[in-house]
Amino acid sequence: MTAPAPVVDAPEAAAPALPDTTAPVRALRSAAPPRPRLLVLLAATAAIALALLLLAGTGAVVRHPVLIPPLAASAALIAGAPALPLAQPRSVIGGHLLAACVGFLVVAVAGPGVWSAVAAGALAFGATSLARTPHSPAVATSVIVGFQAPDPLPFLGLLAAATVILSTVGFCLHRLASRKYPAYWW
Repeated sequence: MTAPAPVVDAPEAAAPALPDTTAPVRALRSAAPPRPRLLVLLAATAAIALALLLLAGTGAVVRHPVLIPPLAASAALIAGAPALPLAQPRSVIGGHLLAACVGFLVVAVAGPGVWSAVAAGALAFGATSLARTPHSPAVATSVIVGFQAPDPLPFLGLLAAATVILSTVGFCLHRLASRKYPAYWW
């Protein structure tokens, strides 16, 4: 009779793998920048409201629309992303004025309309980039000029005043918050 085989501890079977419950959470994480601090957000929102109110008030006084959508976008850039080249006074003021002039040039050649608006927007992007005054809302200003062909002198004068107002409000906001704005003037 043979001796019974010694009892050997059998290797424990690997425990069943638990599902990775963090995978969905990792998929929801964003590479977007963090949310601004509440006080910074409230100050920027108040500054945008003040700037837009000043533009609307100016328009009411002179009986011409001054608050146009591209200027609201400019105010958001100045208040929310003051370090970007797009938010600097050179780009805000120079970009809007140059883009509007491009729009007027296109209207002078082709008349107002949808195709002029297309050409004005594309050419304004190129012109502002070459002039080192990149400002995406200014491209929209050029499109407005291409569509509507406003009277150039009042439009350019009010646009210049509006962009100076926006840049000044941005300057005051960031000085009060002890932040450097603008990064450069010219």
